[in-house]
Parts: sequence; C-alpha cells; structure tokens
Amino acid sequence: MYKPPSVTSGFSQVERTKILGVTFTRKLSVSQHVDKLLATCSQSLFALSTLPQHGLPDDALRAVFQAIIINKLSYASPAWWGFTSADDRNCLETFLCRSAKLGYRANSSATFASRDQLNTRLSRNSQHLLHPLLPPEHEQHYSLRDQSHNYQLPDQSTLNDNNFIISMLYNY
Repeated sequence: MYKPPSVTSGFSQVERTKILGVTFTRKLSVSQHVDKLLATCSQSLFALSTLPQHGLPDDALRAVFQAIIINKLSYASPAWWGFTSADDRNCLETFLCRSAKLGYRANSSATFASRDQLNTRLSRNSQHLLHPLLPPEHEQHYSLRDQSHNYQLPDQSTLNDNNFIISMLYNY
C-alpha cells in the first residue's frame, strides 16, 4: 500500500538563503549580504588604487569605479534596501563617502539615502516638477502607526509597474 510522505519530512529550516545573489536571513535581515558586498567592494577599491600607477587617467578611473563598484552596490538594491538596518545603511554611506574622498566619485553623486530624500522632497514640495505625477492623498480616520506617505496606492498593473513614481511609493 502506498503511503505518501509526510509534509514535515522533506523540509528543514535554514538560517539564510541566497535569492538572485542577495542573502536573506530567516529574520529577513540583509546584514550578511551588506557585509559581504562591502568586503568585495573594498577589495575592488584596493585594486582600483593600483590603476593610476599604470597610467590610467582620472576620468577613466571614475568610469571604472562606476562600472564595477557602483553597479555591484546597486544590484537589486530596491529589493533589499528595505530590509537594511540603520547600521547597514550607515556602512554603505560611509563606503561611498570614503570613495569620494579618494577621488573615485564626485561628492555630489547620488547615494542610497538620496532615493529616500527624493520621496520626501517630492511629497513636501507642491512646486516640484514631479509632484503632479503623485497619486491623490488618502485620508485615514484612525492612527495605528506612522506611515512613510499618505498617498492612495493604485492597484498593481503593468501600466503602474512602468511608472517610476508609483514604484518608488511601493518601495518606500
């Protein structure tokens, strides 16, 4: 007689999982991912420091920094940024500031925090160029907890998926 396997026999609890190169712990923390990311970027930063000695001009060095390190840091960042702790964010911003001091990027270049600042500036300034693209505000008659914004989020659709403002609100 056939006996189906029990549901619990084939599963085991894992401490962390890697999804498309991003490591999540079972508590939905990405601290291990950020630590490994910063370690590999620091190694790449050291490798970049040897390139000017071989005759690479400064503008080409900044282009290599953008192509290698910034792209590595920003890979899938909308997916994992919301799971970072304040310490993780501080470490990432510190790394970007250090690379600016070393001359690999401009001080005025965008950082991870600038994405959050864009949402804040956009929602508070009615004269902002992108403000008319925001959805209507949603009034709540109860107060459970602070929210990052008070806009009505439209239903997810392919049209809204392609809208930068709507996707920023969903991620924010």
